[in-house]
Amino acid sequence: MLEAAFEALKTFDWGSDPKVLKPIDDAIADSFGDADARRELETKLLDLLQGGVSRAAKDFICRKLTIIGTAASVPVLAGMLADAEDSHMARYALERIPAPKAAQALREALPNLSAKLKIGAIGSLGVRQDAAAVPILAKLLSDPDADVARAAAFALGDIRTPEAAEALISVTVSEGVQSAAADAVLACAEAHLANGRKAQAIALYRKLTGEDQPKHVRLAATRGMLRAAGKTE
Repeated sequence: MLEAAFEALKTFDWGSDPKVLKPIDDAIADSFGDADARRELETKLLDLLQGGVSRAAKDFICRKLTIIGTAASVPVLAGMLADAEDSHMARYALERIPAPKAAQALREALPNLSAKLKIGAIGSLGVRQDAAAVPILAKLLSDPDADVARAAAFALGDIRTPEAAEALISVTVSEGVQSAAADAVLACAEAHLANGRKAQAIALYRKLTGEDQPKHVRLAATRGMLRAAGKTE
C-alpha cells in the first residue's frame, strides 16, 4: 500500500482523493523513533519533489517534511526559494526543520530573492527566531523597500534577543518603518522582562516614551515600565 501511495503521489493534484496518500501519513506516524525508516521516507519524498510533480503534490511533500525533514532536505528546499510558485511551500518546511542548515539556507537566499519573496524569507527567519540572522536583518532595516525594512523589524521583534533589541534601537529607520520598529522594540522589552532583565526592559521602554512616538506606543511603554518596576497602574 505504501508503494502504491508513492506512485499515486506522482500524479496527485488538486481534486484528487487524498485518501490515496494516507499510507504515507501512516508510515510517517509509525516511523516515530525509527531514524532509518524516516530517512527512507524522506529520501522518497525528496526524489518526488525533484521529479516534476504538481503543486498539490509539492504542498503535500513539504508538509510531510516539516515532520520528518532533516538537513538532507535543505538543499532541495533551498533550491525552491527563488521560485514564486514554490517559495512559500519551501519556507513552510524550512521554518520547521530543526537542522541549523535550514536557517542558514534562508539567510543565504536573501540576496538573491525578489522583494516579495525576500519578505517571506525574512518572516521565516523570525518564525525560527534565528539569532544568527540579526546582523543581516539589522542591515535590512535601512532597505529602500519599506516593506522589506518592516519585515526585518518584525522579524527582529520575533527573535527578541538582546542583540535584536540593540539592532532595533541603533538603526535610524524611515518614517514608514517606525511603527513596525516600535512594535518590535516593545516585543524585545517584553522578552527582557520575562527573563528577569528588568533594567534592560526599562531602558527599552523608556526609548518609546518620547513625544515622537504615537500615543498607543507611549502608553504601552509606560505600562511596561511600571510592571518592570513592580508598580501597578
